[in-house]
Amino acid sequence: MNETEDLGLLFHENALQLDEFERTPAPQRKVIFVTIVSLITAAILGLTLIWAGQLSAKAGETETLSNPAAEAHPEPTPDISSSQPQANDAAAKLGEGEGQRSAAENESSERVIQADPLWVAQVSKESGVPERALKAYATAALVLRDEQPGCGLGWNTLAAIGQVESGHGTIHGASLASDGRALPRIVGVALDGEVYQAIPDTDSGLIDGDAVWDRAVGPMQFIPQTWAVYGRSAGGSAEPDIDQIDDAALSAATLLCAEGGDLTTAENWIRAVQAYNPSVAYNNDVADIAEYYGAFG
Repeated sequence: MNETEDLGLLFHENALQLDEFERTPAPQRKVIFVTIVSLITAAILGLTLIWAGQLSAKAGETETLSNPAAEAHPEPTPDISSSQPQANDAAAKLGEGEGQRSAAENESSERVIQADPLWVAQVSKESGVPERALKAYATAALVLRDEQPGCGLGWNTLAAIGQVESGHGTIHGASLASDGRALPRIVGVALDGEVYQAIPDTDSGLIDGDAVWDRAVGPMQFIPQTWAVYGRSAGGSAEPDIDQIDDAALSAATLLCAEGGDLTTAENWIRAVQAYNPSVAYNNDVADIAEYYGAFG
């Protein structure tokens, strides 16, 4: 309920690194007063240039759509009601091994998406985000980039939410095991209206252990009714695990993209985070932390 230097992204089957995209400036036109014959010639030339310019613009548009690194990431605004972190993207690679299967692909495919372990180790050391949690955030952002290129979700937004919600799975003495599960389980207070919004039980206590009121559960602190909509398994198992950081991060990424759309614009980013938690203070805490994390890669 509660994105050091840009390392880029390694995409494709055998690690293709994406370069920064640089928009081509629009050509300038000159107005020339000439003779009638020259005007006719200029008109013909102008039409030719316009036609060529349109082709160039279309080519540029195609490149932008096909290159995730070309997304525009807005700078934060000082207005606390519309704070927006600069979204940065995780370095990653595609290949064999442990990782994340894209929901857009056939389940029998061998292609997986995972964060680059070297990137994870470096950024973890510099940012302070635990490696096991950072791997989950970065991989989830990459999976959503693959599935929904127009979303523009950065790993740093997921990491900021994870920090605010549970200190990356370490709140109340918990820790993330090697398999990504938070132990002991992280279960929030009863949402009975005394401190937070009242949310009567929606899962008969099956997820949160409370058959009267809903409670937030796991390292990303999902409530049962939201988990029922957005819960996803990162490893391809039949049932997603709300206590497992890979599943929880991927589910959070799915929620944010579904609720916000293009997260490279401030208003959409705000709307997405508000869908996670409607508090203005929460939104700004996430924005500040995401801004900080975004400086590391």
